[in-house]
Amino acid sequence: MIKTKINDFLKKKNIETKLEHPSVEKFGDFAVRGDVDMSGLDIVEKVDRVAGFSNLWIKENVLIDEAKNILNDEYKNELENIGKGKTVIVEYSSPNIAKPFGIGHLRSTNIGQALYNIYKILGWNTIGDNHLGDWGTQFGKMITAIKYWGMENTIEGLEKLYVRFHTEAETDKTLIDEGREWFAKLENGDVEARKIWQECVDISLKEFNRVYELLGVKIDNAYGEEFYLKMLPEVIQTFKDKKLSKTSEGAEIVEVPDLPPAMILKSDGATTYFTRDLATIKFRKEKWSPDLIIYEVGSEQTLHFKQVFAAAKLVGWDANFVHIGHGLIRWKDGKFSTRKGDTIHLSDIIDKAMEMAKKMAPENDVESIKKVAIGAVKFNDLASDPKKDIIFDWERVMSMEGNSAPYLQYTYARCKSVIQKSKLQTPNFKQDEKFDENEKQLLRYFYIFEEKIVEAGERYSPAVLAEYLLNLARKYNEFYGKCRIVGEPEEARRIFLTSVTAKIIKDGLSILGIETLEKM
Repeated sequence: MIKTKINDFLKKKNIETKLEHPSVEKFGDFAVRGDVDMSGLDIVEKVDRVAGFSNLWIKENVLIDEAKNILNDEYKNELENIGKGKTVIVEYSSPNIAKPFGIGHLRSTNIGQALYNIYKILGWNTIGDNHLGDWGTQFGKMITAIKYWGMENTIEGLEKLYVRFHTEAETDKTLIDEGREWFAKLENGDVEARKIWQECVDISLKEFNRVYELLGVKIDNAYGEEFYLKMLPEVIQTFKDKKLSKTSEGAEIVEVPDLPPAMILKSDGATTYFTRDLATIKFRKEKWSPDLIIYEVGSEQTLHFKQVFAAAKLVGWDANFVHIGHGLIRWKDGKFSTRKGDTIHLSDIIDKAMEMAKKMAPENDVESIKKVAIGAVKFNDLASDPKKDIIFDWERVMSMEGNSAPYLQYTYARCKSVIQKSKLQTPNFKQDEKFDENEKQLLRYFYIFEEKIVEAGERYSPAVLAEYLLNLARKYNEFYGKCRIVGEPEEARRIFLTSVTAKIIKDGLSILGIETLEKM
């Protein structure tokens, strides 16, 4: 990367300064604070000193070489060295058993998969883990509901039972007690409770796998919370032996610095989400020895993960823990709630997106319609800072002109159409040809692609890459509007620029888990 070469040069010269891109492109490709001597760095064409900054201009032949590296995939070799020898675990998706895959779980699935892909291209040994919500007090409630009103064989049916339980419990408080009793039975291995629980799991997994196939998501592992139950006695005993837990009102609690205490064992002997997450950390450390563990889980779990990470460090199960803490997907009038029965099923969203995509994709091409629809829904999510709530607005999601996947897919298809019309399938412009100002606007933006992949990983934000792709598409479409390409004296250079643009959009969208179309 060009940025790496400059940073290495500054380091050798013992110059401590931050390297950045000027906010206004006419001020150069890079800027450093102060009067910096760049002589000896052969990739720099000139240095302008303006208002206390040294503005660096990169040589055109260097920019061309960087663009060629993207076309021939050489850039990937450089990126792969960044994480070589390191292991990262990304926990993502993690839907709850007996609840349909709602749009709320879309964020964890999309952001987590994109982060997985980013770390993969950065050379990390990357492990994806779908930590299924298949245990907890809610299953006592589900079993109670099934005992009263019968088993449902669809996930939608199970959801209705869950909603009915909470509706009935508002007037019949004994249902809550029965739910607790059934969960206690489940934890103690009651045959009937386990049988009902397993049926709920089987029904749910069938639906989840259907959704993952539709989204083009494949997660390496799917260890549910139930998987860790056999490890819990050892976890609890470890805390007791190290005198890191104590009894309080019949429950076993762990006190962590500067945080509220967390319950490792309830007064009725039931385990908690906290206990199971500690067992998960212990298992992961023993199995994979990760350098980094990323939890892509909603921001409402922030306190919980602070407690878990702090407790893990106390007991010696330390690692570099990162909780992304994504915001919610909202309608304009608020968020969704499974208890109230007003959650939006992802399958319903996809159905509507596919209906709208028919106007954009080639007629009657089902695969193209699916690519547009799925891409639109995913990108709406990924283009926003993970930590912020996002509003689901159909006009923005399916826009062909704004910050959307269809806009990027359309730009890619436009590039492919231009290339197809040209006879120069492998454009070879002369060594001494100079790119004009309109062409340079693109050429000077290509090399930043690698930087944005690295930055997206460092900031745990696929939105960094999404924003870059949108800016590139805007630059190309502006260039396309100003410059004729096919049949012009500059055709070779301009087809080259078009080819690199197409390659970056295709590769970038692929990292985000979105497919491109050759025609649109």
